[in-house]
Amino acid sequence: MEKFVISKNTNGEFQFDFIDKKGKVILRSGEYTRKLMCLKGIESVKRNSQDNIKFFRKTSLNNETYFNLKAFNGKIIGVSKMFKDRFSRDKGIESLKKKAPSALIEDRSRQSIKMICVSYDVAV
Repeated sequence: MEKFVISKNTNGEFQFDFIDKKGKVILRSGEYTRKLMCLKGIESVKRNSQDNIKFFRKTSLNNETYFNLKAFNGKIIGVSKMFKDRFSRDKGIESLKKKAPSALIEDRSRQSIKMICVSYDVAV
């Protein structure tokens, strides 16, 4: 099942990935200092992914394809993974359009905190 996964980086900032049913990252966000802003970023993806003009199709220097998804203000909400060709990239866009609005959100940002608490409790 497709989903958004929130994680916390080693620098303490939050980011999210949109993951397809095979477990592959389709879209990755930038970093957010607060989880609330990360959640708002996910809502922005859900909304803006329904508007074809918000997708900016790109080709890298080594001829791989990818896309950026932008918000109404022109800011990039997320950058896709690299795809081998245009067809695969466009398939990734269609998947995001179709699945993002109803995708669940999995919060993995607390796992490291829980693991620390659990190991602390065991050690005491």
